Amino acid sequence: MKHETVNVNGVDIHYVTEGSGPAILFLHGFPELWYAWKDQLAAFGTDHQAVAPDLRGYNLSGKPIEVSAYTVQNLVGDVKGLLDHISPGKPAVLVGHDWGGITAWSFAAALPDYLSHLVIINAPHPAILARELANNPDQQKAMGYTAALRSPQAEAALQANDYKALATALFDGAARPDAFSDEDRAIYREAWGQPGALTGLTNYYRASAVPPASGPLAYFPTIHVPTLVLWGEKDRALLPGNLDGLEAVVPNLKIERIPDGTHWVVHEEGPLITRAIREFIGS
Repeated sequence: MKHETVNVNGVDIHYVTEGSGPAILFLHGFPELWYAWKDQLAAFGTDHQAVAPDLRGYNLSGKPIEVSAYTVQNLVGDVKGLLDHISPGKPAVLVGHDWGGITAWSFAAALPDYLSHLVIINAPHPAILARELANNPDQQKAMGYTAALRSPQAEAALQANDYKALATALFDGAARPDAFSDEDRAIYREAWGQPGALTGLTNYYRASAVPPASGPLAYFPTIHVPTLVLWGEKDRALLPGNLDGLEAVVPNLKIERIPDGTHWVVHEEGPLITRAIREFIGS
């Protein structure tokens, strides 16, 4: 695996790449880094250019201080710049989990010609999430933690006791105790300790604003890119209601539910995730 850095959209983006061929770009979520996709980089690097960046604000990528630097528009601009760099003029596969998935949804809506396929893993479609937050008390309660991540005290709380809050959410939140090795845990803690990283990852929440849910879902463009959604049904933050009605706004859609998967299904069921993506996009 090669480590590279490129300046796109006004920020340095560190990424890891393996292999050659059609591009497949993996976007991690909170509170992770490129390393979340290490197994997929190895698997798809056999016949693709498999690429996983650190999103802006994370690990070795640039970390703007301003909250406004973390709007979805800026995140989409980062992906555009990265694809222009690694796959100019050639459609790519885009895979996203959590915040990476939210970014991927928005990218597919804004710039569909850049993509051959879209794969989303436990990341809500923005319009569907807006509906669920407006009408589903269980989803409202499940996302109550986001208020704490927007607070001025968020960084101090996340850093306390050797990043206990982050470690508990990620390592203890997985369904399998062996989902993260000791080496994995050390790599994540090192990433969280990068200067400015805690502000970067919490600024995603500070910059986020869910659109109003009144009226039809037409304010978010229909996504026509062939789309696979993989969903761990034991996700305690993003409930399966986020799949209801998804075909109305994503007509070229395949959904694969993973009954025992949590929000961290990429780590729990890595071979299953790889196989499902491979079957969806073909060789």
